[in-house]
Amino acid sequence: MQVIPVLDLLDGHAVRAVRGEREHYRPIKSLLCATSEPLNVARALLAATGSRTLYIADLGAILGQKDHAAHIAALLDALDVEIWLDAGYTDFASMRAVFDRIDTRLSKLVPVFGTETLVNVDALRDARSAGFEPVLSLDHRGGRLMADAPAACSDTSWWPSRVIVMTLDQVGAYEGPDLATVGAVRERAGARELIGAGGIRDDGDLSAAAGSGASGWLVASAIHDRRVGFAKVDQS
Repeated sequence: MQVIPVLDLLDGHAVRAVRGEREHYRPIKSLLCATSEPLNVARALLAATGSRTLYIADLGAILGQKDHAAHIAALLDALDVEIWLDAGYTDFASMRAVFDRIDTRLSKLVPVFGTETLVNVDALRDARSAGFEPVLSLDHRGGRLMADAPAACSDTSWWPSRVIVMTLDQVGAYEGPDLATVGAVRERAGARELIGAGGIRDDGDLSAAAGSGASGWLVASAIHDRRVGFAKVDQS
């Protein structure tokens, strides 16, 4: 089970995400470091897990506020890792605009298209045509897929090779991972790689998640709280 650490950015800070209730997010208080400055927090997460991948949710961009392009450019310059970035893209043009503002080491940047904001599913095909390897995030809340694009609900042919199964209700809630939703997506996903997101509390949850059909899991709170750490995480 690959653990991918998550960095949530809002108002220039790394914040602690809880249940997707973004109006309540506050700068992170972590056992790993004494600051909410994004680069320091990112380094602490990577050191704690040994991961070569960092997932970033630019909550400013997702909420239609100020994005964190400058912060992300600095992270790309400072860290020798691949960064998966969800910045609330609605289509390929909005993704391209964000990447153009970042404009550094784009070969290390992977666009994550979340169904919460995605309007045009052709964006993933266009991203591939432009030389990127996009990731799809199937965003769920209250047991339902959050999707404005009708095709997101009825058709899987446009799904890329890597798909995140995100349950926002579980994020930061310490209530365990949503294995039922991962299992349901697994039945439709064919040979695609699935990455779960939300709910991990400890090693037991990681073991259970490994049996759900997911090859990796996005984790934040359990890393910050030292419930999941370097010695316990697969570095693949």
